[in-house]
Amino acid sequence: MFRKVLIANRGEIAIRIIRACRELGVQTVAVHSEADAGALHVRFADEAVCIGPASATKSYLHIPALISAAEITAADAIHPGYGFLSENAEFAQVVERCGLHFIGPSPEAMQRWGDKLRAREIAAKFGLPLLPGSEALKNAEHAETEAQRVGFPVMIKARGGGGGRGMRVARNLGEVRRGFESATAEAASAFKNSELYLERFVERPKHIEFQALADNHGQVWTLGERECSLQRKNQKLVEEAPSPSMTDELRTEMGERIRHAIRETGYNSLGTLEFLMDENRQLYFMEMNTRVQVEHPVTEMATGVDLVVEQIRAAAGERLDLPDTRSWKFRGHAIECRIMAEDPVTFAPWPGKILEYHPPGGAGVRVDSGVFGGWTVPSQYDSLLAKVIVHAPTREAAIRRMRRALDEFIISGIRTNIPLQKRLLDLPEVRDGTMTTRTVENLMAADAAQRARN
Repeated sequence: MFRKVLIANRGEIAIRIIRACRELGVQTVAVHSEADAGALHVRFADEAVCIGPASATKSYLHIPALISAAEITAADAIHPGYGFLSENAEFAQVVERCGLHFIGPSPEAMQRWGDKLRAREIAAKFGLPLLPGSEALKNAEHAETEAQRVGFPVMIKARGGGGGRGMRVARNLGEVRRGFESATAEAASAFKNSELYLERFVERPKHIEFQALADNHGQVWTLGERECSLQRKNQKLVEEAPSPSMTDELRTEMGERIRHAIRETGYNSLGTLEFLMDENRQLYFMEMNTRVQVEHPVTEMATGVDLVVEQIRAAAGERLDLPDTRSWKFRGHAIECRIMAEDPVTFAPWPGKILEYHPPGGAGVRVDSGVFGGWTVPSQYDSLLAKVIVHAPTREAAIRRMRRALDEFIISGIRTNIPLQKRLLDLPEVRDGTMTTRTVENLMAADAAQRARN
């Protein structure tokens, strides 16, 4: 096992990793920008190092500063968390060249699965269903030709993207060029890779993802699926496990295919394979995230497996000792709501000082957060404040428990999306499990129409 782990991240995920390390008897090093000097992850870690000014490009994304921090604190491993450099194969390579361990997949596996076009090729090879799509697009004219071949509507997507960026829907030929040009610019800025491809767009899909875990001894597990359909502009708001749309037969079938693909490609860490489900309950592979997911706690609550602990153990070369995944059953139902520092109507970020902070508690309630009363939410980073996760014997009971937990959550001084989360839980299509990726968008459109009438 590692002796000391540097956490190349901030906020709630940094605290989550610190907790896992402590349970493994591993010391931790927090890094922070000048804006995060008083952050909770800095106070929780055994050591802390300032790595630069508030700008993420000069701190959390600055590879030389991260490596220097690891060297001066004698850390022997780096955990990237999610976001920032977590899926950057170059960073993983630099970590390894400096004689450190990267807690995640190998750089080669990250490149193989992180490239969306290569991931589609792997999926096809191992029998994972795909939507009709294209190879890399050469220019706008090529995009127009491929869109006509695939059939409208199409989704134009960044080859190296994530987080909903570098994606545009084109419903006719006239929209392809505009979508290609704007997606190219966004992808180049966000990912330093302007390459795009396209695939058939599903109008009202569900978003379902499967959690995979593998070690360096050829063992692979799939720990069921998560439903992530409640999202806005491809940013998830609510996640749950299991999905109310999944059958035991389909879960078993997809689990076998995923395990085979993971094992044969030499993947050796946590990974999440994302799918769309159409109205006929047919799944289509989209991409793989080669890191721990924001929504990993719902799988932990529904399976009893500490994913971050197992990820660290796998990176340390340990042989994981988990039950045979084929015999596993979900234990009840788990739901996660992401609490954001933003206006619940306009979605505008709302940084500022938190005057009062009282998280919910009670049976079956977990809160992963990096904030506290008196802390000032900085404007330079993602607006995620906390994740409320609940677990109950049934989905209906989990929804009631989440509603109760949100009612208890007190955050004053800034605006949050808690009112929106409550509204989502009360929607009939959420209650009966028929929500799609268009549900939030439809709610917002209805609200805008109501305001216009008033």
